[in-house]
Amino acid sequence: MFTSIKSASVVGIKALPVEVEVDVSRGLPNFVVVGLADNAIKESKERIRSAVKNCSFKFPARRITINLAPADLKKEGTGLDLPAALGIIAGDLPELKLSPWLNNYLFCGELSLDGRIKEIRGALPIALAARESGCEGIFLPRANAAEVTSITGIEIIPVASLLETLDIIQEKIPRPKLPETASQTESPAYETLDFAEVRGQAQAKRALEIAAAGNHNLLFVGPPGSGKTMLAKRLPSILPVLTFEEALETTIIHSVAGLLKPGQGLVRERPFRHPHHTISDVALIGGGIHPRPGEVTLAHNGILFLDEFPEFKRSALEVLRQPLENRNISISRARAQVVFPADFVLITAMNPCPCGHYGDPLHECICSATQIQRYRQKISGPLLDRIDLHIEVPAVATRELIDPNLNNSAEASEAIRKRVLKARKIQLQRLKNYPRRHNAALSDKDLKKFCPLDAECRSLLQTAMDRLGLSARAYSRILKVARTIADLKNETGIAPADIAEAIQFRSLDRRLQL
Repeated sequence: MFTSIKSASVVGIKALPVEVEVDVSRGLPNFVVVGLADNAIKESKERIRSAVKNCSFKFPARRITINLAPADLKKEGTGLDLPAALGIIAGDLPELKLSPWLNNYLFCGELSLDGRIKEIRGALPIALAARESGCEGIFLPRANAAEVTSITGIEIIPVASLLETLDIIQEKIPRPKLPETASQTESPAYETLDFAEVRGQAQAKRALEIAAAGNHNLLFVGPPGSGKTMLAKRLPSILPVLTFEEALETTIIHSVAGLLKPGQGLVRERPFRHPHHTISDVALIGGGIHPRPGEVTLAHNGILFLDEFPEFKRSALEVLRQPLENRNISISRARAQVVFPADFVLITAMNPCPCGHYGDPLHECICSATQIQRYRQKISGPLLDRIDLHIEVPAVATRELIDPNLNNSAEASEAIRKRVLKARKIQLQRLKNYPRRHNAALSDKDLKKFCPLDAECRSLLQTAMDRLGLSARAYSRILKVARTIADLKNETGIAPADIAEAIQFRSLDRRLQL
């Protein structure tokens, strides 16, 4: 008997509909899976066989053929176990009358040998695909129920076993309800990190405020122990909370990557990714035989922090150019092309030299000029051009660390965050008809429209360009930063002081390219 069941397979961060066609016919006992299945799906034959037997059903001693349509789409993962098992049972036992449910609902889930249904990756995009394809509902693992609670317009039925699924289909037991998750309503808690804990570093804090307000990339340069990592980790505390669309998109990415915690609903905190400098190119950018999201995609709508910036492999750093410009990463394979989103704030940190004490008045640098030059040249000029703000972070004076009066004067994250939100609100209004609504995304055409300059500003900018030898890309970055500075002051036009402040954040361009 022939049975067709709806399911889906994740490709990139999207789920594409898959029709699981099962034919149970007379002939020598055989079990064949066709339709470009990967090894995980091919191995499902033994899982399905054991699960059916351990659920008190007799596995048919017939010829079983499973076709995964469309045949030219590469399928991967273990989510097709459940529909395949249901197809075999329905084909061998037509008296169960499972067809109405199998035709109108989408099924996905990994089977264990005893018939339990285990968690799968990508349950959220699969639920969205079920809704878009017109299904009445979806059966999915109970362990994935929390992450799909925000999906409306489709019935979601979480199940724990193959037997429970069959009992629901035959209406022997009521349909279970989705759990209520606190993560849907709670505001994100960024642990206990606050800018009030950072002593000194007024310029670095100012740069982070500008970066948060306009979504600008930033480079810290300073000796060990000056607070570069401490500053970077506190950036999420001044960023706005994720919107529902951003939270949904971020949750989809983390669902596909298998990073959601048990019982977790929508991701409400902006991602903060901090990979080690030994990371491989594929792990940073994404890819593999079956393309998976890398760190740049996992940091989407959040922050990617690269500490010890020059220690990363040159090949990995150079691949960052595309996502920094296009805000996505395109991975091409023989059969398909996958595009991963990568709209993040890049925060980088490095020492001024290999020993870390070049220019430090309290410590003597032991590096030669050749060593310093070789160290700094690990970061190419084109990559440096794509970083909007370059900040020198000097060592903190002892007095600033121990003076109680100074310790109490540091501004808290909440106060900074209020200014950032006001600047972001201005940008949202200005760019309401644009897909990306922050100053860092302005195109050259947008710069002419939103960043008009008077004669004094143009003269100041031209002088800086000539003296520092800045590139055309650096010119546009200065304008974007100046636009953000003006927004923080709630001013419609860009003043010479805004241009001057933006220029000082590019002063390391020539010095880092000795």
